[in-house]
Amino acid sequence: MRVDPPWNGPERPALIGWLQYHRDTLAMKCDGLSPAQLCLRAVPPSSMSLIGLVRHMAEVERSWLRRFVGTGGDFDAVPYLYCDNDANPDGDFDDVDPGAVDLDIEIWRAEMAKADEIIAALDLDASQYSPRWEATISVRWVLVHLIEEYARHNGHADLIRECVDGATGD
Repeated sequence: MRVDPPWNGPERPALIGWLQYHRDTLAMKCDGLSPAQLCLRAVPPSSMSLIGLVRHMAEVERSWLRRFVGTGGDFDAVPYLYCDNDANPDGDFDDVDPGAVDLDIEIWRAEMAKADEIIAALDLDASQYSPRWEATISVRWVLVHLIEEYARHNGHADLIRECVDGATGD
């Protein structure tokens, strides 16, 4: 069930509330569909599917919170789940399989839980340097970026879901 983020109050609960709201929105967009429907690439020539979006967001949460924040910036300390920048950059979208949908959703949930543990343990002002972007990046920035990633991809999920079975909504 999706819960509205707090309407007022401190920054941390607002950011975490918006992150959870968008996670729940993606879950809603996937709810009630068969594994084959979740894998349907409904907007050719894009390889996006609803399960591809789930896999992508698992990869995004893992990359920013486990591979970057959780390792002090050592992205290579934690491997990719579905893709890598060189050999298979779009594996999260391209390599979907109806037989693996339940596992993909389980992996996404595990990545969210691990991300929540990392977030809870850190101050929003905590930051570290990223040689990849040549910038010092704060936990606050990472949270805002995750919210932005989910919001953008939830727009894609709206369109894909409508193509799959006609369902529309928030």
